[in-house]
Amino acid sequence: MNSYERLDAWIDAHFDEEVRFLQVLVQVPTDTPPGNNAPHAERTAQLLAAMGLPAEQHVVPAAEVQAAGLQSITNIIVRQRFGVGGPTVALNAHGDVVPPGEGWTHGPYSGEVADGKLYGRASAVSKSDFASYTFALRALEALGRPLNGEAQAAVPLRGTLELHFTYDEEFGGELGPGWLLKHGLTKPDLLIAAGFSYQVVTAHNGCLQMEVTLHGLASHAAYPETGVDALQAANRLLTALYAYNELLRTRRSAVAGISHPYLNVGRIEGGSNTNVVPGKVVLKLDRRMIPEEDPAAVEAEVRALIEATVAQSAGVRLEIRRLLLAGPLLPLPGNAPLVAAIQKHGQAVFGESIPVSGTPLYTDVRLYGAQGVPAVIYGAGPRTVLESNAKRADEHLVLEDLRGATKVVARTLFDLLQG
Repeated sequence: MNSYERLDAWIDAHFDEEVRFLQVLVQVPTDTPPGNNAPHAERTAQLLAAMGLPAEQHVVPAAEVQAAGLQSITNIIVRQRFGVGGPTVALNAHGDVVPPGEGWTHGPYSGEVADGKLYGRASAVSKSDFASYTFALRALEALGRPLNGEAQAAVPLRGTLELHFTYDEEFGGELGPGWLLKHGLTKPDLLIAAGFSYQVVTAHNGCLQMEVTLHGLASHAAYPETGVDALQAANRLLTALYAYNELLRTRRSAVAGISHPYLNVGRIEGGSNTNVVPGKVVLKLDRRMIPEEDPAAVEAEVRALIEATVAQSAGVRLEIRRLLLAGPLLPLPGNAPLVAAIQKHGQAVFGESIPVSGTPLYTDVRLYGAQGVPAVIYGAGPRTVLESNAKRADEHLVLEDLRGATKVVARTLFDLLQG
């Protein structure tokens, strides 16, 4: 039995345990908002310790967490050192997730298994990779131990594996991986981050989110000339923003899986009553940027468009507040060993080719990329986000995808630690 077969056999022998581990993680809510994520980190650390994996718990100061609109964050690092030398490879997955919403037929925190699928919020994105990464690491540890009663030769490995389980992806990641990197708590040579079991993602979009407030002057609807209608100004602005999308459609990305930038107005609040001229309107918008775009230039362009449009509405005062500026991810040259290993083992385990692509999502991986860490996105998630109902009712994970991705990750880590 070669080393790959030994890894596969260990994962198969412990797969029921891996599923139970994921069920417990799903059963501890991490809805963000409100973002009370420390209890999940504490439970995760307890489960890891029971497996012989001591977890460092890095508590983000309450003032920083509350300033970001969250309640508590504790990030986790597990460090497993093998032989001297070799790379430090980090595996990052996030535990925070959007609230469950309506329409579930399986409990959103049940972890229920039905028809080969495990249901629950974050079962697919991305508590699934808490499980796949943990059990891939454990499979590597087991290479020197007896298997099925037969002594096996120890396999020499060189390097360090780190598990990074963080809790700020939904609000931008700055208090998750960004906080760990900023405080020098980790500096990996390579990164694998939570993703999809049927593709290797090497690039992703960036995202600019803004809150735009238009201040007019409220007045009685019987005397509209005495007010300044903020909603009329907002209507003019919305027309300009949607017209801007026609321009953005002409800016095509060269990255497979990514098409063009787009601007979405996701929320509008305004007015006080039907018989009152609206004195204030608030818009929240999301501008996705392709990997080829510069975030600072994108923000300047959007601000200029908003300012020029609102200036046409006499008496309206404008406020613009940036909510998020998440840069895109471009592939770094050093990611080639990661890509090659995952494609090779994905083909072997899943029996189909594993494509390389980009994704229109934005992720925490950009924060590692900004520090020069070559990275890929790969894990136990679904073939597509829509397929798994991620962020919708009845989110689920196909358990055979969990099994297969765990094997692919374990085999890939083995190759990297063999040099």
